[in-house]
Amino acid sequence: MAEEGKKILIADDEPDILEIIKFNLQLHDHEVETAKDGDQAIEIAKKFKPDLIILDIMMPKKNGIEVCKILRSLPEFQDTIIVFLTALNDELSHVKGLEFGADDYLNKPISPKVMVSKVNSLFRRLNKQEQSRILDFGDLKIDPDQYVVYFKGQSISLAKKEFDLLHFLATKPGRVFLRNEILNEIWGSEVIVGDRTIDVHIRKIRQKLGIECIKTVKGVGYKFDL
Repeated sequence: MAEEGKKILIADDEPDILEIIKFNLQLHDHEVETAKDGDQAIEIAKKFKPDLIILDIMMPKKNGIEVCKILRSLPEFQDTIIVFLTALNDELSHVKGLEFGADDYLNKPISPKVMVSKVNSLFRRLNKQEQSRILDFGDLKIDPDQYVVYFKGQSISLAKKEFDLLHFLATKPGRVFLRNEILNEIWGSEVIVGDRTIDVHIRKIRQKLGIECIKTVKGVGYKFDL
């Protein structure tokens, strides 16, 4: 169970699914609002200011991916947890969802127990990151305040851009970042760098850490994944 109730918005065009999710989350003291289509989801999100949003990918008016892209473009939703709900049980759909800013996904048919566990796990991860800026992945720890990376207790020396790149990807494990997103965030939109710049830096990070913590998603981008 989560330590305290959070505000959650669920958007799905199936009333039965809305009721199931809402009922089970309310049992865990969460405050829940629902939306039946993409336009309504955006409208309610702006007023409700949820901590977490569950979006069905296949919705009328605007689908889940469109809603996610719109909300992520607004400053107030940059750090909101977004989870896709999908019956499309294939890797490409999941990658596409993560590519457009989702933090995780849930498959239909929904298991209430799995759904609540996933939601509360995401909140625990968020709370842990809020309490400490150190990103802790067991053997690998990334400290942005000290600009130090530790692997199995040993400090690893990374160049500034290498550290910035690793930290940026690690802030949202599993999410696929596009090459342009990475270039704009790490090098800035006004700096011209070569096409292979990211590849070179990722190769150096992998060599120095000795682990494949950054995965290449061919034709899409890169993600942090241990």
